[in-house]
Amino acid sequence: MNGVFLDASRLAFEAARGIWPDRVVTDYLDQWVATRPNDPAIIAFREEDRATTRLTYGELNDRVVVIASTLTELGVARGDVVAFQLPNWWEFVAVYLACVRIGAVGNPLMPIFRHRELAFMLALAESKVFIAPARFRGFDHATLARTLARDVPSLQHVLLIGGKDADAFETRLARTASKGAYASGAALAPNDVTQLLYTSGTTGEPKGVMHTSNTLLGTVQKFAERMQVSASDAVFMPSPLAHQLGFAYGILMTQLTGSPLVLLDVWNPASAADLIERYRPTFSFAATPFLADLANFPGIEHRRLDSLRLFVSSGAPIPPAVVQATQDRLGVTVSTCWGMTECCSVTMTPPSGYKVLESDGCALDGEEVRIVDERGEALSRGAEGTLQIRGAALFVGYLKRPHLYALDPDGWFDTGDLARMDDEGYIRICGRKKDIVIRGGENIPVIEVESAIYQMPEIADVAIVAMPDPRLIERACAFATLRPGHSLTLERLQQHLRTEGVAKHFWPERLEIIDEMPRTATGKIQKFVLRERARKLFPESNAHVVT
Repeated sequence: MNGVFLDASRLAFEAARGIWPDRVVTDYLDQWVATRPNDPAIIAFREEDRATTRLTYGELNDRVVVIASTLTELGVARGDVVAFQLPNWWEFVAVYLACVRIGAVGNPLMPIFRHRELAFMLALAESKVFIAPARFRGFDHATLARTLARDVPSLQHVLLIGGKDADAFETRLARTASKGAYASGAALAPNDVTQLLYTSGTTGEPKGVMHTSNTLLGTVQKFAERMQVSASDAVFMPSPLAHQLGFAYGILMTQLTGSPLVLLDVWNPASAADLIERYRPTFSFAATPFLADLANFPGIEHRRLDSLRLFVSSGAPIPPAVVQATQDRLGVTVSTCWGMTECCSVTMTPPSGYKVLESDGCALDGEEVRIVDERGEALSRGAEGTLQIRGAALFVGYLKRPHLYALDPDGWFDTGDLARMDDEGYIRICGRKKDIVIRGGENIPVIEVESAIYQMPEIADVAIVAMPDPRLIERACAFATLRPGHSLTLERLQQHLRTEGVAKHFWPERLEIIDEMPRTATGKIQKFVLRERARKLFPESNAHVVT
């Protein structure tokens, strides 16, 4: 694929470091099929029909073999892109593993994407095959997929899961003649591109991030070691598999460790509680809103959820009240981490819960993080600046956008995040560079102010963005959603910040109460949407309050 920046110097450096396992994910599947073919591999629950599919390693591999053969019959060759817009269904896992078997590049796509996003992504990747549900959550994916087949020149085949026509996934698989050619092994090499994953779109046009098996599996293995995840665990994954979080720590980590994977396709805290009670998972990883919904679900403290020992949260700061509720009502330890599509999760707090409220963790083995100023010079501990990373987890390029793969001469990658680092090496994300609010020439610590506001009983969600001002250039505008039965004024919010000791200069000077935060499918608040709303408020009074 175009734009792969995996040169001889990096290969030599990573070989000396010893983090990359030089394996592909089906190597682990082969191991479990040979030694534990009847052990559970996947337990996939579908919310709409309340149906559960259970697959052992042997059964999963049988389905992978047929899908691999089918893709080959459709003309997919080594290095071709197979795109699949699937929920958290067993088919998602099997399709990706089949891609590895035949050496194709897997391109997961979020189920929320529609024609505009999909046409762009499929055309950029020159995808040959597109796999989607016939229907999901009431949406007619079949009609959309067939329209895409007409509009995207490279797209030769559409397969629809649950379809009833000639392009039905199940019908095509039933016609597959060769069913034994891909029972083990893989045409994919550890340094070939295995995953094409588009960035989540919190700031604008998505970019196609390319990873190899080595960049993914090396990081996942170190994560599992730090979080003490092994074959004795079971992983509950409600986060979308089409996002790096779900993909890496749902599919890859469970295959690597031999842990059963429990899947939920539509987030529902009631269903989540049912699945945890029934299948006894020990570990979960999802964005902060998932954890908050589960911890605050009515009657959750009376459910039998004691198997769950650790919940790792990412994507947004964890409000202290959510951590407290999780500990008190679920008896679960909370850990937090920082990562991005380009590098998975490279910093995290330990499974003891140490520093979960004041940091986003310290670097994994094989990864480096540093904080630099605008000249690229390293800053002292405690100073806020740009977060840079380098290490085994770093991706290998943006598809057809080589100029965007901007590493400095020493191999450091600019994440676009602002952060600081304490004396123990733990980082704290302070916001995105594009999300910064500069009031009268002074930066407002947005994350810290948001964290203080989250402690208010009225607040469900809050996000602070810049609002234009003719004198100070920018002022802080707070967008908030409220808990049922509550109201909030700007005066009440500012009084709370005064009590919390937040400097007056940092207080929001406008409050907008909204019904729902604009989010990506993984729970990240789309601040660029809120910034546009705030821009349209100008030149109204900056002290205006909407209640």
